[in-house]
Amino acid sequence: MSLFDELREIVESGDRAVVLTVVAGEPLGAKLLVREDGTTAGHGPTDLAELAPAALRRGRGHVIEQESRTVFADVYGPPPRLFVYGAVDTAEALCAQAGLLGWTTIVADARARFATRERIPSAGELLVLWPDEALEQVRPDSGTAILALTHDDKFDLPLLTGALATDAFYVGALGSRRNQERRRGVLREQGVAEDDLERISGPAGLDLGADSPVETALSMLAEILAVRAGRGGGRLRDSRQRIHGGPVATPARK
Repeated sequence: MSLFDELREIVESGDRAVVLTVVAGEPLGAKLLVREDGTTAGHGPTDLAELAPAALRRGRGHVIEQESRTVFADVYGPPPRLFVYGAVDTAEALCAQAGLLGWTTIVADARARFATRERIPSAGELLVLWPDEALEQVRPDSGTAILALTHDDKFDLPLLTGALATDAFYVGALGSRRNQERRRGVLREQGVAEDDLERISGPAGLDLGADSPVETALSMLAEILAVRAGRGGGRLRDSRQRIHGGPVATPARK
């Protein structure tokens, strides 16, 4: 099967993949297709596959500068997904804003009186499910960002534990710093590893001085975008990186 046919199957099935092409350096013009599960096709250098996870997370085509070559990453896949647990006002604001970006939005809550179209009209999908059930149905992947918004341990703890077992590129939670530390302690006691705890962005969001649900949603979505692009989320005037995100410098394997 040709590389084009492989790619067509991936696109038609709604899966994710990246085609990595050497555009400067050797072997010039070589291509390697890397699927989300890590399997490959094509005749490009096998070490190109190491660039795939970050490229897939970024979700759009970009240039990667290495010491001895330049690689173009052409990313294919469905739109990113925002999975929010907790049908609160901030969830509605998040869905409205993420919708403007073309993202797929999913809101879940075990409380049927909260998870309604009247409360969350902007959600692409509303689920009345407990956290473990919602995670099983949504099946977060490397193109999914997850947020826990309930401030209730009986929802947030299982949601976070389950989220950390997925490939989601972002896991965040609302709550004060004191509550974040308390919750981390509980998760630690439940056996969650320190490396996994470090994946949790909590309090979620960038320091924008947000106050209202709409401002809080903007803060959180801004952090999610920054994480996806591999950026710190600071002020552009203080950044030495290109405004629109590329190229990315990475060391080449020798």
